[in-house]
Amino acid sequence: MKLVVQRVSDASVEVDGEITGQIDEGLMVLVGFGVNDTTREADYLAKKLVKLRIFKDENGRMNKSVKDIGGKLLLVPQFTLYASTKKNRPSFHKSLNPDDATVLFDYFTEQCSQYVGVETGVFGAFMKVNLLNNGPVTILLEKEFED
Repeated sequence: MKLVVQRVSDASVEVDGEITGQIDEGLMVLVGFGVNDTTREADYLAKKLVKLRIFKDENGRMNKSVKDIGGKLLLVPQFTLYASTKKNRPSFHKSLNPDDATVLFDYFTEQCSQYVGVETGVFGAFMKVNLLNNGPVTILLEKEFED
């Protein structure tokens, strides 16, 4: 499972001319699932994401989480995070199939919403993502368990 986390001043997702998710200060997160991902990875990364201290404290240090600042998450499903680029045309054979990925995205969204407010994009839709990266701060979080 891969998350591309961006600290934002505001962000939104539009599908077919309608805003489906919108936040002010918080994290815009591209969410990708690999073929071996399960709820185990989703549980781990949901907790990690909301505790990630990348917001400034009163001393200007990155020492606060999205939960600490009362921010929200904008979760955007993104199967292309698992693109294989050995060739010039990307291959997506490492991405989890759409049916299972939809279920896992919904599960991940539910887990995150236990901690902070969550808005989302639409799985499988063509989305226009608009954001104002604050910093800029962009971090890649990954988790793959080996049994």
